[in-house]
Amino acid sequence: MAAAEAKAAAEAKTASEARTAAEATVAAEATAAAEARAAASRSASARAATATAAALVSDGGRTVPESAVTADPAAPTTAARKSTASVPARAPQASAARKPVAAPAPPSASALESAPIVIAASGLVKSFGQNVAVADISLEVRAGSFYGIVGPNGAGKTTTLSMVTGLLRPDSGSIRVNGIDVWKNPVEAKRIIGVLPDRLRLFDRLTGAQLLYYSGVLRGLDAETVRVRSADLAAAFGLEDALNRLVADYSAGMTKKIALACAMIHSPRVLVLDEPFESVDPVSAVNVTEILQKYVASGGTVVISSHGMDLIQRVCDHVAIIVHGKVLAAGTIAQVRGEKTLEERFVELAGGRKVVEGMEWLHSFSD
Repeated sequence: MAAAEAKAAAEAKTASEARTAAEATVAAEATAAAEARAAASRSASARAATATAAALVSDGGRTVPESAVTADPAAPTTAARKSTASVPARAPQASAARKPVAAPAPPSASALESAPIVIAASGLVKSFGQNVAVADISLEVRAGSFYGIVGPNGAGKTTTLSMVTGLLRPDSGSIRVNGIDVWKNPVEAKRIIGVLPDRLRLFDRLTGAQLLYYSGVLRGLDAETVRVRSADLAAAFGLEDALNRLVADYSAGMTKKIALACAMIHSPRVLVLDEPFESVDPVSAVNVTEILQKYVASGGTVVISSHGMDLIQRVCDHVAIIVHGKVLAAGTIAQVRGEKTLEERFVELAGGRKVVEGMEWLHSFSD
C-alpha cells in the first residue's frame, strides 16, 4: 500500500512539473510574440519618421540627407536621435505652472519700416501648363510684421506662399528668407521657417503626441525640450485630451491645430500660415490669434493668407491684395484701405461683384 501511494505521489509530481513547464513555454512564446510585434511597430514608426523628414527637406524632387535637418551643430546627430527617438507611449504631461509673462508691446509703425527685411520675393512667376498662376509677384516682409495676404479663390495666394517657403519651385524669380536664398540653401532657409501649408498631409497613423515628438526631434530638439513644448502647445490649442488619439481620427479643426503646433514647436523666426483659421472653432481661433500676436510682439514674423477681411484688418499691420496672380495693392492696412474698409477696398480691386437678379423661384418655397 505504501509503495502504491509513493508511486502515485511521484506520478502526480511529474504531471505537475510537466504542466508547469508547458505553462512556462507558452508564456515565453507569448512574450517573444509581443516583443516581435513591438519591434515591428517601432520599425514602422521609424520608417514613417524618415519619410516625414524627407518631405520636410525635399528640394524640388532632390531629397536632402536626414542629417541636414539638424538645426545647429550642437543638436543630436542622426545616430543619437535614433538611439533616443522612442515614441512616447502617453501624451506629455503639462509642464509645471509658471508665472505668466506679460507680452511685449507690438512694434510701432515707424519701427517696422526700419526693421530688416526678413522675406524678399522678387519677380515670382509660376505657370501650370497654359495657366499662369503667379505673374511677376514681388513682396517684402519686414521682421516683426503680421502680414496678411488676401485674394479671391484662384488668385495665386497658395502658390505664392508655397514658393516663398520652398515647397514649390518658381519658373523664375528669387526668394530670400532672412537673407538666405530658399532654393540655393534650402536647408538653412527651412530651419528658420515654420509652415502650415494648404491641403496639409500629415502622418496621421501617429497619435498627436507622437506627431509632435517627431516634429520636434526632426528639427533637432532634445526629448525633454520636445516634451515641455508639446505640453505647452497642447494646452494652448486645447488638445490635451486628444494627444493619445490617432491624428486620422481628428476633426478638420483639430487637424489644423496639431499641424499649427508642429509648425511652431521649433520656435522658428518666421511663420508662414495658409488659412490657419479655416475649420477652427471661435474659441480656438481667439487663442491662436493671441499666441500669434505675442509671437510677433516678441520679434517673430507671421505671414498668413485668409478670406476673413475682418480678421486681417484686426490683427495684421500690413496686407497685400493678390488678384489674377498679381499684387494690386500692398502696404500698411491704412495705406491699402484708405478711407474704406478693407473689404470694400478688396471688392473694388478684385471686381467680379454681380447684381443678382432673377431666381424668384428661390423665394417661392417648395412646400
